Amino acid sequence: MPDRTDRASFVVLLSLLALPWSVQTFPDGGTTFVFAWGLFNTQPPNATFVWDFFFLYTQGLPDYIYAWPISVVCYAGAVASGFVGLVFGREDPRVTGGLLVVAGVAQFSLARGFSVQPYRTAWPLGTLAFVVVAWWLYWPAAKARFRAVRS
Repeated sequence: MPDRTDRASFVVLLSLLALPWSVQTFPDGGTTFVFAWGLFNTQPPNATFVWDFFFLYTQGLPDYIYAWPISVVCYAGAVASGFVGLVFGREDPRVTGGLLVVAGVAQFSLARGFSVQPYRTAWPLGTLAFVVVAWWLYWPAAKARFRAVRS
């Protein structure tokens, strides 16, 4: 497998923007979707952008919330790495895949933090998506790189 992201793989990487990374459900039927760009609540319907959440509504945030921007930064790094691979043909799949896995771990931490609150269940969809994309697109090339380093 070449050390570069092809167009189809880059589209898959970008499609993670459209997927809710975490979904919180409440007993009253309300749902909160956490995306890279922000939150969307269903009851009442509203959206809060990530920069507003961290720069306007910063007072009293629990520590686990900070896993969200960490996952956004890691995801942005993976997209940048994939873009360099697509455009310039120079990419280390260990970096791209590793950043996706770290983003997935951060999203799991966020969902776990939400889940310990009473009357809320959190589903870490982003964790599953990031790990699957890292394994499917980047693990074969990363494994080949690891073997080449050991030889």
